[in-house]
Amino acid sequence: MGRLDGKRVLVTQADDYMGPITLEVFAEEGAEVIADSSDLTDPSRAAALIEETGHIDVLVANLAAPANLGIAAAEMPDDIWQTMFDVMVHPLHRLTKAVLPQMVERQKGKILVYGSATGVKGMAGITAYSAARHAQVGYVRSTGAEIAGHNIQMNLIAQNFVENPVYFPPQFTETPEFKELLKGVPAGRLATAREDALFGVFLASDESDFFVGQAIPFSGGWAQ
Repeated sequence: MGRLDGKRVLVTQADDYMGPITLEVFAEEGAEVIADSSDLTDPSRAAALIEETGHIDVLVANLAAPANLGIAAAEMPDDIWQTMFDVMVHPLHRLTKAVLPQMVERQKGKILVYGSATGVKGMAGITAYSAARHAQVGYVRSTGAEIAGHNIQMNLIAQNFVENPVYFPPQFTETPEFKELLKGVPAGRLATAREDALFGVFLASDESDFFVGQAIPFSGGWAQ
């Protein structure tokens, strides 16, 4: 018997970042998983997606973008700044706004956000990315508190140092620079994507009903 048996789960940005492993692991746990890879920067797309999907027990907001590491705030191009919010922040609100009515009606639901530990701990050189990730955290904390009384739990995995070909490609993880960076991670390694997705299973399951508006670090001790 799976921990997500009978649950319909919508996963956004399903082809990227935590999308593929989430589809795999959640299906293993018995969920009916709906994968979406449409362009959520279109202001009208989120509401249309929720309507098309129908019944949603769990919304997995997998919203990510390259961090553009090394660009100082004083040199940040406006288009990169805008893109971070267009990809990771505005769709989160639109998806949440669209899915909440049905969850409130049933008095039950889960919203899981794959966020970043850079949204709870400062890191130089990624100002636009970090600002968008902090915005996600603030949104989850506030909205999570609003909807908890309807038996809807919204939480965020504040992850970093998780295996991913975009953030941690082999050409980077084999460099002295990465090995130096890893010294700041008490666990001393990258997490596997499966480990991360299994944490997501817990937050999507009925086992996590007392978690409300949390941004929970998953970073091997890098963020507390």
